[in-house]
Amino acid sequence: MRIEISGLTKTYKGKGPALDGLDLLVPTGMFGLLGANGAGKTTLMRILAGLLRPTAGQVRIGGNDVTARSGRQAVQRVLGYLPQDLGVYPDLSAREFLDYVGLLKGIDDRATRRRRVGELLEVVALTGDADRRLRGYSGGMRRRVGIAQALLADPQLLIVDEPTAGLDPEERIRFRTLLSQLAGERTVLLSTHIVDDIAQTCRELAVLAKGRLVFRGTVDELTRRADSRVWSVVTAGPAPTAGTVVSALPADGGLRYRVVAPTPPAPGAEPVAPTLEDGYLALAQAG
Repeated sequence: MRIEISGLTKTYKGKGPALDGLDLLVPTGMFGLLGANGAGKTTLMRILAGLLRPTAGQVRIGGNDVTARSGRQAVQRVLGYLPQDLGVYPDLSAREFLDYVGLLKGIDDRATRRRRVGELLEVVALTGDADRRLRGYSGGMRRRVGIAQALLADPQLLIVDEPTAGLDPEERIRFRTLLSQLAGERTVLLSTHIVDDIAQTCRELAVLAKGRLVFRGTVDELTRRADSRVWSVVTAGPAPTAGTVVSALPADGGLRYRVVAPTPPAPGAEPVAPTLEDGYLALAQAG
């Protein structure tokens, strides 16, 4: 299910534009949306989900105009949405919560609803904890309940906003794997400020900054933005001041700094192969 965005602008009263003339094409499959906090990602997700009206521009999802009421309704019938902060009822079990959401989504037949809930609890690896109250769930387990509720109506488009924020490394890996498995024939739009989430799940991505599109391409293409711009510097003295220090690790009586900079940031700096994070930082430096 393709997403076509043209000239999309959203301005909040008394503030600058959250989105500023955005043009973007999102194909079927897994697609990453990367940007710092405040870049406009959540505003875009809410517009795509039909929860927010744009100030100007056009959004078409599967041929449906989201700026029109009929188009929004058509998209919402094939949409699964996991917002950054999903509210749950802590005194319900996961099974009870999903059954309730299924009823709200129009799955009226009780047997069909229960069967679908059971299938999704297995998909998100929560069958063994399905009858525990949600108040006892970890953050990662709640996120998996969130994915399950988003999948109840078997959506063609799945939108997830900052899904791994605050999760421990094991839960983050589990969640990323689950999202990749779900892509298949549907479109999965992953919005995050965590570069590694994109690196491990997506082939294509877009980068937003201050409401504008600053990059659209493959993970490899963004990584190559940092070719000949990543350096390793070992020193017992002050940290390099040129460029952006990515990391600092103990080495040879001093520290080994990884630095993204257009030229060697210090005497003896050695070039190293770039990562996606390096490419993202090089893009930010280019401004």
